[in-house]
Amino acid sequence: MAFMIAAGLAYAQNVDVNSTIKEGIRLNSEKNYLAAIEKYKEALAAEPGNAQANYQLAFSLNASGKGTEAIPYLNNVIKTGGDLTVPAYELMGSIYDTAHQPQQAIDAYKEGIKLKPGYQPLYFNLGIAYFRAQKYADAEQAAIEAIKLDPKHANSQRLYGLVTFHQNKRVPALTGLSSFLLLDPEGSRADEAYTNLQSLLKGGDLKAGKPDAETLLLNKTLSASVATAGGNLETQLKSIFTDVGKLGEKNGKQTFFWNYYAAFFYKLSQSPHFTIAVKLIGLSADKATAAQWLQDNTGKRKALEEWIATADRKF
Repeated sequence: MAFMIAAGLAYAQNVDVNSTIKEGIRLNSEKNYLAAIEKYKEALAAEPGNAQANYQLAFSLNASGKGTEAIPYLNNVIKTGGDLTVPAYELMGSIYDTAHQPQQAIDAYKEGIKLKPGYQPLYFNLGIAYFRAQKYADAEQAAIEAIKLDPKHANSQRLYGLVTFHQNKRVPALTGLSSFLLLDPEGSRADEAYTNLQSLLKGGDLKAGKPDAETLLLNKTLSASVATAGGNLETQLKSIFTDVGKLGEKNGKQTFFWNYYAAFFYKLSQSPHFTIAVKLIGLSADKATAAQWLQDNTGKRKALEEWIATADRKF
């Protein structure tokens, strides 16, 4: 027995932990996850508390489809309290989310946010977890924080649109989806966003309980605006954004929706760039000519992007 313990100690001393971890990372980058896992286990046999080895092992286990097996190693990382703690919470949240355990995912993301409140992906992922748990009001707040930290993150805009849609907040949903489509007008997610946008314009809603007074007013404003605008997308959106914008000026509210979305789209609807903006928003309606249109209108799109970049879009 003494010989076996001595042999084990000698083996541990002979392992270059850092080099072994680097080799594991190389194997992982080649998607040779099983070999990478064995390298990390070698490193941990020599140094069980090594945070990097624990984290990388968890990462490769998750990448190989064994996410739940990664949790104990992430807990080891968290116990060290080092630089990898926040990434460990982020990965843990993703694993729980994939495993359809939204509350555990929510808890992990919130712990990460406590340590790094300025890290945008944690808020976005928290919003996704809330969304899947059908906690739409909480998801809305997480999406708002994600947008504040990175307004150009298209999927945070999409998330805001979806979670407000699920609360029957039709105008916030419309503006969130429009913001997403301005950033990412092509692909399957754009098609889905455009379909949802059309549903909103046609009066579609989700029965989400009794709306508050502001939501009721905005929903009525949208319906009235569409009714007077006709069937053209540009005239419909211009009517909605103008009416909602004027309503915002009248009520003087300083919330995220009124400052960031309502005021911005009101200004955009009055600008010379509105036609090109609507074309981007509605690009999914004419996919046959979309690619050519984008190629032919790069200058106009760039001018729109420059206008958006200089617009006083407050939070």
